[in-house]
Amino acid sequence: MKKAIIGKKVGMTQIFDEKGNVIPVTVIEAGPCNVVQIKTVETDGYDAVQLGYGDVKEHKVNKPDMGHFKKAGVKAQKHLREFKLTDVNSVKVGDVIKVDSFVEGDIVDIQGTTKGKGFQGVIKRHGQHRGPMGHGSMYHRRPGSMGSTSTPGRVFKGKKLPGHMGVDTVTIQNLKVIKVDLDKNVILVKGSVPGNKGSILKIKDAVKASN
Repeated sequence: MKKAIIGKKVGMTQIFDEKGNVIPVTVIEAGPCNVVQIKTVETDGYDAVQLGYGDVKEHKVNKPDMGHFKKAGVKAQKHLREFKLTDVNSVKVGDVIKVDSFVEGDIVDIQGTTKGKGFQGVIKRHGQHRGPMGHGSMYHRRPGSMGSTSTPGRVFKGKKLPGHMGVDTVTIQNLKVIKVDLDKNVILVKGSVPGNKGSILKIKDAVKASN
């Protein structure tokens, strides 16, 4: 991976290409990001870069983090994300990474946190079918049999049951960059990405780019 940036999901819209085809796109406000720390094989065992996104008032940052930012010589940052890079020699602490590092046609992977759905049953959470809706069935939207009655007499691990749904870290791979707006610091990516409007995203080179 050579390029990476932190962004904020603005929302979705659609644009038209030269042939008049409608393209659904996600609008992402990407950067500017400050390089806060560089990790190398010699010091940390792997090569990576830590980026900061979004200025924040100093009194809202604890002392250890504030010391971290002052050591790097950057303003206090609201969000920190780490990216593993194949070459960390091309960047240095204090550099500013902007959206112009990406161009139209790039294939990227975007990682975000999915929307939270709260506590959900098996029909919504796992897509299971409901039982008969007759008044005497006594079985409508329940998860079904819990297992055998005697041996082993327990619920097997991995059974799909009701529980908390959403707020998962998800990566959508091989999304195409449709447009890069340098003036507005915005990148348009074909398709949808995880998260609510305003959620923080990690944008990086695709690791399995098909074209």
